[in-house]
Amino acid sequence: MPTMTRYRRRWAALAVLLTAEAMNLLDATIVQVAGPVIHADLAGPAAGIPWFSAAYTLPFAVFLITGGRLGDLFGRAKVFKIGVAGFVLASLACAAAPNAGLLIGARAVQGTAAALIIPQTIGLIRALFDGDERAKALGAIGPVMGLSAVTGPLLGGLLTQAVSWRAVFLVNVPLGLAVLLAARLLREDRAATRPRLDPVGTVLVVAGTGLLVYPLITPEGTSWALLAAGAALLVVFGFQQRRASAPLVEPSLFADRGFPAALAGSLLFFAVMTGLMQVVPMRLQLGLGVDVRTAGLTLLPLSAGLAVSSWFAGTRLVPKFGARVMFAGLALVLTGILAIVGGVLPLPGALALCGLGMGTFTVPFFTAALHRVRPPETGSAAGLLNAVQQLGGTLGVALLGGLYLSTGTATAALGVAAGLTVAAAVAVTPMLAAAKATLS
Repeated sequence: MPTMTRYRRRWAALAVLLTAEAMNLLDATIVQVAGPVIHADLAGPAAGIPWFSAAYTLPFAVFLITGGRLGDLFGRAKVFKIGVAGFVLASLACAAAPNAGLLIGARAVQGTAAALIIPQTIGLIRALFDGDERAKALGAIGPVMGLSAVTGPLLGGLLTQAVSWRAVFLVNVPLGLAVLLAARLLREDRAATRPRLDPVGTVLVVAGTGLLVYPLITPEGTSWALLAAGAALLVVFGFQQRRASAPLVEPSLFADRGFPAALAGSLLFFAVMTGLMQVVPMRLQLGLGVDVRTAGLTLLPLSAGLAVSSWFAGTRLVPKFGARVMFAGLALVLTGILAIVGGVLPLPGALALCGLGMGTFTVPFFTAALHRVRPPETGSAAGLLNAVQQLGGTLGVALLGGLYLSTGTATAALGVAAGLTVAAAVAVTPMLAAAKATLS
C-alpha cells in the first residue's frame, strides 16, 4: 500500500518540488531589474546595487553543499519544510526592510534558507521515481531552473512598476505557504548510512568564496590581497576534503571527467546567464533612462526563447542528437551576445537568440550532468552542482555588473560574457563521452 500511495502521488509531489525550485531561483534574479529603484528609495552608493542580488546568491552557493548533507542526515522532507518556512519569513523581512543594510542582511538569510531547500529536491525525486520516469523527472529541473532565472527580471520589473519594489519579495509568501501546505505529499527520505557534517570544510569554503567574491562585487574596493586569500583558502579546502573523514564533497563524484566538467560548465554558463540579466537592465535604466517596467519587458524575448527552446530540445533535439545539443545552445548564446555588441540586431532580437541558446543548452546539460550520480552521492552531488551554479551566478553579477559600473558602458562586460561562453563550450566537452551511453 505505501508503494501504491507513493506511486499515485509522485507527479503531484514533483510539482511541489519544482514549485519550490522555481520560487528560490526566481528570487536569485527578481531584484536585478528592481535594483536601481531599490537603490533610489533606500539610498546608498550605486556600487551597492549588485549586492541586492549577490547577498542572496553567495550564501545560497556556499551553504548548498552543507544543506545537501543536512538532508542526508536528518531527512530530506524535514529539511525541505524548514527551509521553506525560513524562506517565507526572510521574504517578509526583505519586504519590510527600512534601509539597504537590513535588506542585504535579510537577503542573506533568504539565500541560506534556499540552500536548505534546493539540494533536497533531487534526493526526493530519486525517492519518488525510478527507471525512465526518473530521467524525465530529473530532466524537468533544467528547464524550470533556466526559465525561473529569466522570468525573475521580467516579474520584478512589472511588480515594481505596478506596485512597489517590496512586492517582489511579498510574492514569495503565498507561493511558500502553498508549498508548505502541499509538502505533505512528500515521503521522507534520507541516506542509507548516517553521514556526518564537516564544519571545518564548511568554514573554509564559506570564507574562501566570500573573500574571492567581495572584491569583485565592490570594484572601487578591489583588493588583490583579498582575492589571493580567498583563492588560497579554496585550495586549502581542496586538500582538506581529501583528508577529511566526512568530506562535504564525495570523492567518488570525481572518478571520471564527466562530473568535474559539468561543474566547470555550470560555473561558466550561469556566470554568463546571470551576469547578462544584470547588465542589460542596468544599462537600460542607468545608461538609457528607461523605466523599470520597460527594462523588464525588454527581457521578455529572452524568456520566450528559453521556454520554446527548452521544450523543443527536450522533446526533439536531445532524443535525436544527445548531449551534442549543448554546443548548439552555446553557439546561439554567443551569437546573441555578439549581436548586442555589434548592434547588428535590435536588442529584443539579440536577446531572443540568447534565450533560444540558453534553453537549448540547459536541457541536455542537466540530464548529462546527473545521469551517473548514484544514491549515496545524491546529497553531495545535488549540493555541489547547485552550489557551483549559484557561485557562477554570483561571479557573473560581480564581474559583469562591476565592469559596467566601473566603465559606464556595457561593451567590456559583454565582451567578457562572450569569452566565458566560449570557455563553457570547452569545459563541457568531456561530458560527451560520459553521457553518450544514455543520451545518444
